[in-house]
Amino acid sequence: MNIKLGFTSLTLAMMLSSNAAVAADLKIGVAMSQFDDTWLTYMRQDMGDKAKAMGGVDLQFVDGRGDVNKQIDQVSELIGKKVDALIVNPVDTAATAQITKAAVAAKIPLVYVNRRPDDLKLPAGVATVTSDDEEAGRLQMQYLADKMDGKGSIVILLGDLSNNSTQNRTKGVKAIIAKYPGIKVDQEQSGAWGRQKGMDITNDWLTQGRDFSAVVSNNDEMAIGAAMALKQAGKKQGAVLVAGVDGTPDGLNAIKKGQLTVSVFQDAKGQAEGAIDAAVKMAKNEKLETQAIVIPYRLITPENVDTFK
Repeated sequence: MNIKLGFTSLTLAMMLSSNAAVAADLKIGVAMSQFDDTWLTYMRQDMGDKAKAMGGVDLQFVDGRGDVNKQIDQVSELIGKKVDALIVNPVDTAATAQITKAAVAAKIPLVYVNRRPDDLKLPAGVATVTSDDEEAGRLQMQYLADKMDGKGSIVILLGDLSNNSTQNRTKGVKAIIAKYPGIKVDQEQSGAWGRQKGMDITNDWLTQGRDFSAVVSNNDEMAIGAAMALKQAGKKQGAVLVAGVDGTPDGLNAIKKGQLTVSVFQDAKGQAEGAIDAAVKMAKNEKLETQAIVIPYRLITPENVDTFK
Protein backbone atom coordinates (compact mmCIF):
# COMPACT_ATOMS: atom_id res chain seq x y z
CA MET A 1 0.00 0.00 0.00
CA ASN A 2 2.78 2.36 0.95
CA ILE A 3 4.63 1.45 -2.22
CA LYS A 4 1.50 2.15 -4.26
CA LEU A 5 1.00 5.52 -2.57
CA GLY A 6 4.67 6.38 -3.09
CA PHE A 7 4.44 5.56 -6.76
CA THR A 8 1.25 7.58 -7.12
CA SER A 9 2.83 10.56 -5.36
CA LEU A 10 5.91 10.30 -7.56
CA THR A 11 3.80 10.12 -10.71
CA LEU A 12 1.75 13.12 -9.62
CA ALA A 13 4.92 15.07 -8.84
CA MET A 14 6.33 14.25 -12.26
CA MET A 15 3.10 15.34 -13.93
CA LEU A 16 3.06 18.61 -12.01
CA SER A 17 6.71 19.19 -12.85
CA SER A 18 6.04 18.50 -16.52
CA ASN A 19 3.04 20.83 -16.57
CA ALA A 20 5.08 23.52 -14.85
CA ALA A 21 7.78 23.17 -17.48
CA VAL A 22 5.20 23.55 -20.25
CA ALA A 23 3.65 26.52 -18.49
CA ALA A 24 7.10 28.09 -18.13
CA ASP A 25 7.66 28.12 -21.90
CA LEU A 26 7.66 31.61 -23.34
CA LYS A 27 5.08 32.27 -26.03
CA ILE A 28 6.25 34.84 -28.55
CA GLY A 29 3.96 36.10 -31.29
CA VAL A 30 5.77 36.93 -34.52
CA ALA A 31 3.85 39.10 -36.98
CA MET A 32 5.59 39.06 -40.36
CA SER A 33 4.76 41.55 -43.10
CA GLN A 34 4.58 38.69 -45.60
CA PHE A 35 5.72 35.10 -45.90
CA ASP A 36 6.43 35.13 -49.64
CA ASP A 37 9.39 37.52 -49.49
CA THR A 38 12.64 35.62 -50.11
CA TRP A 39 14.86 37.41 -47.60
CA LEU A 40 12.17 37.49 -44.92
CA THR A 41 11.71 33.75 -45.39
CA TYR A 42 15.34 33.20 -44.43
CA MET A 43 14.94 35.47 -41.42
CA ARG A 44 11.81 33.60 -40.32
CA GLN A 45 13.64 30.27 -40.60
CA ASP A 46 16.55 31.66 -38.58
CA MET A 47 14.11 32.77 -35.86
CA GLY A 48 12.72 29.26 -35.67
CA ASP A 49 16.21 27.76 -35.46
CA LYS A 50 17.19 30.19 -32.69
CA ALA A 51 14.07 29.46 -30.64
CA LYS A 52 14.59 25.72 -31.03
CA ALA A 53 18.22 25.97 -29.95
CA MET A 54 17.27 28.02 -26.87
CA GLY A 55 14.51 25.65 -25.80
CA GLY A 56 11.44 26.76 -23.89
CA VAL A 57 10.50 29.34 -26.52
CA ASP A 58 7.35 28.84 -28.59
CA LEU A 59 6.99 31.05 -31.67
CA GLN A 60 3.57 31.74 -33.18
CA PHE A 61 3.99 33.15 -36.71
CA VAL A 62 1.31 35.07 -38.59
CA ASP A 63 1.42 36.34 -42.18
CA GLY A 64 0.31 39.93 -42.82
CA ARG A 65 0.32 39.32 -46.60
CA GLY A 66 1.39 42.90 -47.17
CA ASP A 67 -1.85 44.25 -45.69
CA VAL A 68 -1.33 46.74 -42.86
CA ASN A 69 -4.89 46.38 -41.53
CA LYS A 70 -4.58 42.61 -41.52
CA GLN A 71 -1.34 42.87 -39.58
CA ILE A 72 -2.90 45.18 -36.98
CA ASP A 73 -5.74 42.67 -36.51
CA GLN A 74 -3.26 39.80 -36.19
CA VAL A 75 -1.28 41.66 -33.52
CA SER A 76 -4.52 42.28 -31.62
CA GLU A 77 -5.28 38.56 -31.75
CA LEU A 78 -1.81 37.69 -30.46
CA ILE A 79 -2.25 40.16 -27.61
CA GLY A 80 -5.61 38.54 -26.86
CA LYS A 81 -3.84 35.19 -26.59
CA LYS A 82 -1.64 36.77 -23.91
CA VAL A 83 1.69 36.08 -25.56
CA ASP A 84 4.72 36.88 -23.42
CA ALA A 85 6.30 39.07 -26.10
CA LEU A 86 5.72 40.31 -29.63
CA ILE A 87 8.08 40.53 -32.59
CA VAL A 88 6.76 42.57 -35.51
CA ASN A 89 8.17 42.97 -38.99
CA PRO A 90 5.90 45.86 -40.03
CA VAL A 91 4.03 46.03 -43.31
CA ASP A 92 4.06 49.82 -43.24
CA THR A 93 6.69 51.57 -41.14
CA ALA A 94 4.54 54.72 -41.05
CA ALA A 95 1.56 52.87 -39.56
CA THR A 96 3.02 51.23 -36.45
CA ALA A 97 1.65 53.64 -33.83
CA GLN A 98 -1.47 51.52 -33.26
CA ILE A 99 0.62 48.36 -32.80
CA THR A 100 2.97 50.10 -30.36
CA LYS A 101 0.07 51.58 -28.38
CA ALA A 102 -1.73 48.23 -28.09
CA ALA A 103 1.38 46.35 -26.95
CA VAL A 104 2.32 48.99 -24.38
CA ALA A 105 -1.25 49.10 -23.03
CA ALA A 106 -1.22 45.31 -22.64
CA LYS A 107 2.24 45.50 -21.01
CA ILE A 108 3.62 43.07 -23.57
CA PRO A 109 7.25 43.63 -24.68
CA LEU A 110 7.49 44.52 -28.36
CA VAL A 111 10.43 44.13 -30.74
CA TYR A 112 10.33 45.56 -34.25
CA VAL A 113 12.65 43.61 -36.52
CA ASN A 114 14.23 44.45 -39.90
CA ARG A 115 12.08 47.54 -40.42
CA ARG A 116 12.24 50.34 -37.89
CA PRO A 117 9.04 52.34 -37.31
CA ASP A 118 9.10 55.90 -38.60
CA ASP A 119 8.54 57.11 -35.02
CA LEU A 120 11.87 58.57 -33.94
CA LYS A 121 11.22 57.96 -30.24
CA LEU A 122 9.70 54.68 -29.06
CA PRO A 123 8.33 54.14 -25.54
CA ALA A 124 9.84 51.91 -22.86
CA GLY A 125 9.11 48.25 -23.45
CA VAL A 126 9.66 48.59 -27.20
CA ALA A 127 12.94 47.75 -28.96
CA THR A 128 14.20 47.55 -32.53
CA VAL A 129 16.59 45.14 -34.25
CA THR A 130 17.50 46.55 -37.64
CA SER A 131 20.35 47.50 -39.93
CA ASP A 132 21.27 50.99 -41.15
CA ASP A 133 19.65 51.10 -44.59
CA GLU A 134 21.39 54.31 -45.57
CA GLU A 135 24.67 52.46 -45.05
CA ALA A 136 23.54 49.79 -47.52
CA GLY A 137 22.83 52.42 -50.18
CA ARG A 138 26.12 54.17 -49.59
CA LEU A 139 28.12 50.95 -49.79
CA GLN A 140 26.62 49.71 -53.05
CA MET A 141 26.72 53.12 -54.76
CA GLN A 142 30.29 53.93 -53.71
CA TYR A 143 31.44 50.63 -55.21
CA LEU A 144 29.61 51.44 -58.46
CA ALA A 145 30.88 55.03 -58.55
CA ASP A 146 34.45 53.73 -58.38
CA LYS A 147 33.77 51.21 -61.15
CA MET A 148 32.16 53.94 -63.29
CA ASP A 149 35.08 56.33 -62.78
CA GLY A 150 32.60 58.85 -61.41
CA LYS A 151 30.55 59.29 -64.58
CA GLY A 152 27.56 57.78 -66.36
CA SER A 153 23.83 57.38 -65.81
CA ILE A 154 22.04 55.00 -63.48
CA VAL A 155 18.53 53.69 -62.99
CA ILE A 156 17.18 52.81 -59.55
CA LEU A 157 14.85 49.91 -58.73
CA LEU A 158 12.96 50.90 -55.59
CA GLY A 159 11.43 48.54 -53.06
CA ASP A 160 7.97 48.95 -51.55
CA LEU A 161 7.31 52.68 -51.30
CA SER A 162 5.57 52.30 -47.92
CA ASN A 163 8.75 50.88 -46.41
CA ASN A 164 11.38 53.19 -44.96
CA SER A 165 14.05 50.67 -46.00
CA THR A 166 13.30 51.75 -49.56
CA GLN A 167 13.52 55.42 -48.69
CA ASN A 168 16.71 55.10 -46.65
CA ARG A 169 18.61 52.82 -49.03
CA THR A 170 17.81 55.22 -51.85
CA LYS A 171 18.82 58.14 -49.66
CA GLY A 172 22.19 56.47 -49.12
CA VAL A 173 22.59 55.94 -52.87
CA LYS A 174 21.85 59.60 -53.60
CA ALA A 175 24.20 60.79 -50.85
CA ILE A 176 27.06 59.19 -52.78
CA ILE A 177 25.80 60.44 -56.16
CA ALA A 178 25.85 63.98 -54.78
CA LYS A 179 29.64 63.68 -54.59
CA TYR A 180 29.90 62.82 -58.29
CA PRO A 181 28.55 65.51 -60.67
CA GLY A 182 29.24 63.15 -63.58
CA ILE A 183 26.72 60.55 -62.39
CA LYS A 184 23.05 61.17 -63.18
CA VAL A 185 19.87 59.32 -62.21
CA ASP A 186 17.97 58.60 -65.43
CA GLN A 187 14.97 56.74 -63.99
CA GLU A 188 13.67 55.30 -60.74
CA GLN A 189 10.63 53.08 -60.24
CA SER A 190 9.24 50.71 -57.63
CA GLY A 191 9.49 47.00 -58.26
CA ALA A 192 8.09 46.27 -54.78
CA TRP A 193 11.02 43.93 -54.00
CA GLY A 194 10.01 41.41 -56.74
CA ARG A 195 12.26 39.65 -59.27
CA GLN A 196 9.63 39.61 -62.00
CA LYS A 197 8.82 43.28 -61.49
CA GLY A 198 12.50 44.16 -61.55
CA MET A 199 12.80 42.30 -64.83
CA ASP A 200 9.69 43.92 -66.36
CA ILE A 201 10.70 47.47 -65.38
CA THR A 202 14.25 47.06 -66.69
CA ASN A 203 12.89 45.58 -69.91
CA ASP A 204 10.61 48.59 -70.30
CA TRP A 205 13.54 50.97 -69.86
CA LEU A 206 15.53 49.07 -72.47
CA THR A 207 12.58 48.99 -74.87
CA GLN A 208 12.30 52.78 -74.48
CA GLY A 209 15.87 52.99 -75.73
CA ARG A 210 17.30 54.29 -72.47
CA ASP A 211 21.06 54.00 -72.14
CA PHE A 212 22.37 53.52 -68.61
CA SER A 213 25.65 52.43 -67.07
CA ALA A 214 24.27 50.76 -63.95
CA VAL A 215 21.17 49.43 -62.27
CA VAL A 216 21.02 50.19 -58.55
CA SER A 217 18.48 47.98 -56.83
CA ASN A 218 17.16 48.18 -53.27
CA ASN A 219 17.36 44.38 -53.03
CA ASP A 220 18.84 41.30 -54.71
CA GLU A 221 15.57 39.97 -56.13
CA MET A 222 14.91 43.04 -58.29
CA ALA A 223 18.60 43.15 -59.21
CA ILE A 224 18.48 39.56 -60.45
CA GLY A 225 15.38 40.44 -62.47
CA ALA A 226 17.26 43.37 -64.00
CA ALA A 227 20.19 41.11 -64.89
CA MET A 228 17.78 38.71 -66.61
CA ALA A 229 16.27 41.55 -68.65
CA LEU A 230 19.73 42.77 -69.69
CA LYS A 231 20.68 39.27 -70.82
CA GLN A 232 17.48 38.86 -72.83
CA ALA A 233 18.13 42.21 -74.49
CA GLY A 234 21.50 40.93 -75.68
CA LYS A 235 23.60 43.11 -73.41
CA LYS A 236 27.07 41.72 -72.83
CA GLN A 237 27.45 40.55 -69.24
CA GLY A 238 29.15 43.26 -67.22
CA ALA A 239 28.47 46.00 -69.78
CA VAL A 240 25.81 47.35 -67.41
CA LEU A 241 26.70 47.15 -63.72
CA VAL A 242 24.03 45.70 -61.43
CA ALA A 243 23.96 46.19 -57.67
CA GLY A 244 21.68 44.61 -55.07
CA VAL A 245 21.19 44.44 -51.32
CA ASP A 246 20.66 41.44 -49.00
CA GLY A 247 23.17 38.77 -49.93
CA THR A 248 20.55 36.05 -50.33
CA PRO A 249 21.79 32.66 -51.61
CA ASP A 250 20.45 33.55 -55.07
CA GLY A 251 22.16 36.93 -54.84
CA LEU A 252 25.48 35.34 -53.87
CA ASN A 253 25.23 32.86 -56.74
CA ALA A 254 24.47 35.71 -59.14
CA ILE A 255 27.66 37.49 -58.06
CA LYS A 256 29.67 34.30 -58.51
CA LYS A 257 28.28 33.94 -62.04
CA GLY A 258 28.99 37.58 -62.86
CA GLN A 259 25.30 38.47 -63.22
CA LEU A 260 25.44 40.92 -60.32
CA THR A 261 28.37 43.27 -59.88
CA VAL A 262 28.00 43.78 -56.16
CA SER A 263 25.60 43.39 -53.25
CA VAL A 264 25.44 44.32 -49.60
CA PHE A 265 25.00 41.62 -46.97
CA GLN A 266 22.02 42.11 -44.71
CA ASP A 267 22.44 39.62 -41.90
CA ALA A 268 19.12 37.74 -41.69
CA LYS A 269 20.47 35.43 -39.01
CA GLY A 270 21.87 38.33 -37.00
CA GLN A 271 18.57 40.19 -37.07
CA ALA A 272 16.57 37.03 -36.33
CA GLU A 273 18.69 36.01 -33.37
CA GLY A 274 18.88 39.59 -32.10
CA ALA A 275 15.09 39.86 -32.15
CA ILE A 276 14.57 36.56 -30.32
CA ASP A 277 17.21 37.42 -27.71
CA ALA A 278 15.67 40.85 -27.12
CA ALA A 279 12.13 39.48 -26.86
CA VAL A 280 13.15 36.76 -24.41
CA LYS A 281 15.11 39.17 -22.22
CA MET A 282 12.27 41.66 -22.12
CA ALA A 283 9.74 38.91 -21.35
CA LYS A 284 11.92 37.92 -18.40
CA ASN A 285 12.14 41.56 -17.27
CA GLU A 286 15.85 41.65 -18.05
CA LYS A 287 17.33 44.97 -19.18
CA LEU A 288 18.59 45.44 -22.73
CA GLU A 289 21.91 47.20 -23.25
CA THR A 290 20.26 49.40 -25.87
CA GLN A 291 16.73 49.94 -27.13
CA ALA A 292 17.95 50.17 -30.74
CA ILE A 293 20.03 47.14 -31.72
CA VAL A 294 21.88 47.61 -35.03
CA ILE A 295 23.23 44.72 -37.11
CA PRO A 296 25.90 46.05 -39.54
CA TYR A 297 25.86 45.66 -43.32
CA ARG A 298 28.87 44.30 -45.22
CA LEU A 299 29.86 44.79 -48.86
CA ILE A 300 29.85 41.65 -51.05
CA THR A 301 32.16 41.68 -54.07
CA PRO A 302 33.38 38.98 -56.48
CA GLU A 303 36.60 38.89 -54.44
CA ASN A 304 34.99 38.09 -51.08
CA VAL A 305 31.70 36.43 -52.07
CA ASP A 306 32.91 32.99 -50.98
CA THR A 307 33.20 34.17 -47.38
CA PHE A 308 29.42 34.68 -47.17
CA LYS A 309 26.83 31.97 -46.63
